[in-house]
Amino acid sequence: MRRALRPTTGFLVVALAVVLGACAGSDPGAPTGQAPSAMPMGSAEAMTVYVDGGGTYTSVPPRQLATMLEAEDVVLVNVHVPYEGEIEGTDAFIPYDQVASRLAELPADRTARVVLYCRSGRMSTIAAQTLVGLGFTNLVELDGGFEAWRSAGYELVERPQG
Repeated sequence: MRRALRPTTGFLVVALAVVLGACAGSDPGAPTGQAPSAMPMGSAEAMTVYVDGGGTYTSVPPRQLATMLEAEDVVLVNVHVPYEGEIEGTDAFIPYDQVASRLAELPADRTARVVLYCRSGRMSTIAAQTLVGLGFTNLVELDGGFEAWRSAGYELVERPQG
């Protein structure tokens, strides 16, 4: 016959599971392959994202991207499909699942600063991971995508597609 756990024992088991789950993979310097979309959307600071297999890219909040676009020479790439708008000054539109086959549309210099974005950050995360695997070393991804951009008060341009 199974003996029922007392309420305090059950609570301790659940609490231990929560603590162990929260601690798993908590080394911030360890490569995790964790996507920025799994991190809090709209983070206030840039984050280095480690990609499985080696390499990193940087995930930046909208405010930092706005500053970067004013001050730096970057290649701004919208990887969202289907088209739902863009950040002013976008240089290229390459679907996230086609970046590997459309490298000719990106800088030949794989150390050039390339900024990727999509609507929510999911597609740009995939594109960033792909490009890191292909040797790009200066990638930036917009944390939270253009939804976070718009929520932060920045304008999104919507051009007719034809």
